Amino acid sequence: MNQAEELELSRRIEDILVARNLRGMKTVQPHLEPGYCMRAAKILRDCRGIVLIGTGFPVVKTFETDGPVGAIAFYETLEKLGATPILVCGRPISQALAERFRVYEIHVGDHDRREYEAQHALTAFRPDAVISIERPGQAADGGYYNMRGESISAHTACFDNFMNLCQCPTIAIGDGGNEIGMGKVTAALQNLNIVPSITDCDELIVADVSNWGAYGIISFLSFWNRRDLLGEIVPLDILRYISELGSVDGVTRVNQLTEDGLDVSEGEKVLLELRQVCGFG
Repeated sequence: MNQAEELELSRRIEDILVARNLRGMKTVQPHLEPGYCMRAAKILRDCRGIVLIGTGFPVVKTFETDGPVGAIAFYETLEKLGATPILVCGRPISQALAERFRVYEIHVGDHDRREYEAQHALTAFRPDAVISIERPGQAADGGYYNMRGESISAHTACFDNFMNLCQCPTIAIGDGGNEIGMGKVTAALQNLNIVPSITDCDELIVADVSNWGAYGIISFLSFWNRRDLLGEIVPLDILRYISELGSVDGVTRVNQLTEDGLDVSEGEKVLLELRQVCGFG
């Protein structure tokens, strides 16, 4: 497949990710240069060192299902391809995931240590790439806000400085405008009823559900490696795992096997569509 054909594949993948337009990401998409899924995948394609994956959006003293599902899919995919992924998150999700995955815990609400904490980790790990998936992003006033406009600063660990201070490429995934990476499309967020994030990134992936943005990038890793890595992702199994650890749906705020109020079958449909455009369906 030549470059033009890869770009067309990326466009098709990008359209699948925002086809439902649940939170206005279809209107944000034109503000990004087409091919962002392909370019993000190229960052990860040859990574054989450490990749830091920030995730975990605080909801009612726990964490939501959107973000961790995609982060775990990333983690397991990158590990299969020879990289060393590390999940970066704050409590309670950091403690929940630490029994099964490599986790670097960042401190919730300890804002005086933000820059030191990030710089210390980046110096120690020297990552090949940094990924943020459904992480709250700092607003212009330095605070963090959920989709309802409520301040969640007291419950949020800062991953923004990992993105800002690292010397490697950065990838961010979001679905609403208040996540890390959305500083890349500031003008496009003005008509959304949110407090937008101003934290930037190298490549931003927008999706109707952030977990699905991870699948968009993994699509290219599957295609290039001639291995159906997408088919090896089972969202229901991951949802069951994190539900047992106390996750809640970010929309309903209930401990259930859904993503942003959607049945798991919706994510499975997206995976099938992506597999089909990559030739695995």
